[in-house]
Amino acid sequence: MRTSEFDSSSEDEVGEEELTPLHISWLPLSIVGCPQFLGICALPGCKYKEIRRCLQRDIEELQNQGVQDVFVFCTRGELSKYRVPSLLEVYQQRGFRVHHMPFLDGDAPELNQCCQILDELQISLKNDRRTVIHCYGGLGRSALIAACLLLQLSSTMTPNKAIEILRHHRGGGAIQTVRQYNFLHEFREKYTAYQSESEARSERSVSR
Repeated sequence: MRTSEFDSSSEDEVGEEELTPLHISWLPLSIVGCPQFLGICALPGCKYKEIRRCLQRDIEELQNQGVQDVFVFCTRGELSKYRVPSLLEVYQQRGFRVHHMPFLDGDAPELNQCCQILDELQISLKNDRRTVIHCYGGLGRSALIAACLLLQLSSTMTPNKAIEILRHHRGGGAIQTVRQYNFLHEFREKYTAYQSESEARSERSVSR
């Protein structure tokens, strides 16, 4: 897959001064008693409407900041739409560990998918792997997952406080839709029920 690791022809001859920089927000998880940071950013290499990013430069920025694991919430269709169809393969070629766990823009994941994402995130963080999550803009899906992580890590964290923290780090557009807002406010109760159900299933399978 070395053929087009970076699509030089698709850079559209955009001058350096016109490129949209990739900004990684590092969320300090010390606020919930965890020593690591979680990175949140927009889609690297994206070319859509007024956004013009250079994939090679964005990948180098991730490497320069020591990123090892990348969680991608965009669908394959979105990656094509935003003109980075080979992004997942490029990540792998450049040595990142890729977790592709897509769900639709503006939406929330199914609870079991959310729990799987959070489990993998916690493994990466516990192993001291520098981790970044991103969707298209780094505001809706990514902020939602980060907020759920805060709720999961701290029993005293509230949904509204989590939103406030994410908006401080990512801007006022973080947690964008009613569906995402509702999912976050219902998350702890549903997560607790999901855990109890999983434990009951485990006990049943052991007792057989």
